[in-house]
Amino acid sequence: MKEQASATIAPAAYEAGFAEQIITPPLGTPLAGFFHNRVSVRIRDDLHARAVVLSDGRTRVAIISLELICVDSDFVDKAKALIEAETGLDSDHVMITATHTHTGPEVRLVGNKVSRNEAWLAGLPRLIADAVRQAREHSIPVTLRAGKVATDGYVFNRLFKRRDGTEQMGRGGDASDLLGPAGPVDPDLQTLSFVDEKGTVRGIIFNLGMHGGPTIGGGDADFISADWPGEVARHLRLLYGPDVLPMYLQGSCGDTWPHPYTNRILPQNGTAKALALGRGLAGAAAYAAERAEPETLARLSVRVRHVDIPYYTRTPELMDEVAELKRRSNLTAAEAYFVKAVEEWPFDGKICRVPLQVIRIAQLAIVAVPAQIFTQIALEMKRWSPASHTLVVELCNARVTSYVPTADQVERGAYGSRPIVSRWLSADTGRRMIDAVLVMLQELWEAT
Repeated sequence: MKEQASATIAPAAYEAGFAEQIITPPLGTPLAGFFHNRVSVRIRDDLHARAVVLSDGRTRVAIISLELICVDSDFVDKAKALIEAETGLDSDHVMITATHTHTGPEVRLVGNKVSRNEAWLAGLPRLIADAVRQAREHSIPVTLRAGKVATDGYVFNRLFKRRDGTEQMGRGGDASDLLGPAGPVDPDLQTLSFVDEKGTVRGIIFNLGMHGGPTIGGGDADFISADWPGEVARHLRLLYGPDVLPMYLQGSCGDTWPHPYTNRILPQNGTAKALALGRGLAGAAAYAAERAEPETLARLSVRVRHVDIPYYTRTPELMDEVAELKRRSNLTAAEAYFVKAVEEWPFDGKICRVPLQVIRIAQLAIVAVPAQIFTQIALEMKRWSPASHTLVVELCNARVTSYVPTADQVERGAYGSRPIVSRWLSADTGRRMIDAVLVMLQELWEAT
């Protein structure tokens, strides 16, 4: 029998550049992530702005990941303006996101829990733009590889359903009153690696729907750190060499984190936990990347759409809750913040323009949303996406709200769905985001 030759498909050619800038603020900068004041007195590890600039020969995009708690439009818009002026990149083709570390500076303009270091923030757009410019100026030919692996046992839903139908964060209180986790997890760790002509991995993006903190430091932490995503990045450099650019894109984390609720001998918090996550998830990312086949389609395209969504409007019931708290003494930091935030809420009856962005890279999609969304919302986007891999990325390009819960969880009381403190927009925001994203995805794939 005559042996048949197998068909060979050539990998698609792209150009990519990689760069990073240290963005660590000076000591004495207030730390974000909790409802009370903390001030940085030491640096455990530096914070970075990491940039990838990618081109298919016709279209160019920039993806920037900041080791910060979130982004806000006051510095993102300035950074994008600098990038457009200095590199020619259309600002719609620039995605800026954050890794959600809770041991970094406060950057939020509205809804911030502690004060901001305005002098440091004033220089942040320059550092971001410099990273993109350097990446743009040092592009090299690459092929792309999209990978995926399940990381079961790493991600846990942090919300629990009570017997009365309400929900709470964690397992505090009467354990017999809890029925179980109130939502799903998405254990898939997805990667996009950039391989040069010699077969060397020059950059690797990793995406997972697990809270970027707090792991390495809790409410008493007084140091700066990139937390477990920084440890994954550090261990990827141990695997692939010091010149590789590792980049974390925060997945859906509104109702998840890396802490199990059962008794275990393994470390659950602190440096030991962050190191364990760094080693384990770096290994998982390498496993996914090393099994991934090169992409054979040279296609790069972007969609940006603004969706008008009503803000939450205060109700008499909410104001009664505030009045009851004000009659009490010795409020917790969270309760005091809630009272102040509700009384000063400026958005009753107003509309928010919510920016959504979708980037198509070969057969892979990156969906960028400007909030922390609950896992089920991301799973719906992935379920109906035409892409072979869909990376849902939070905390992108602006900050229009803190959390977006599912429509059936907004009235159940858990953290992440609390009005004004957690949720700024209407109850059906998640559905509106899903619908808009799916239209954008279909438009990008139908344009092929």
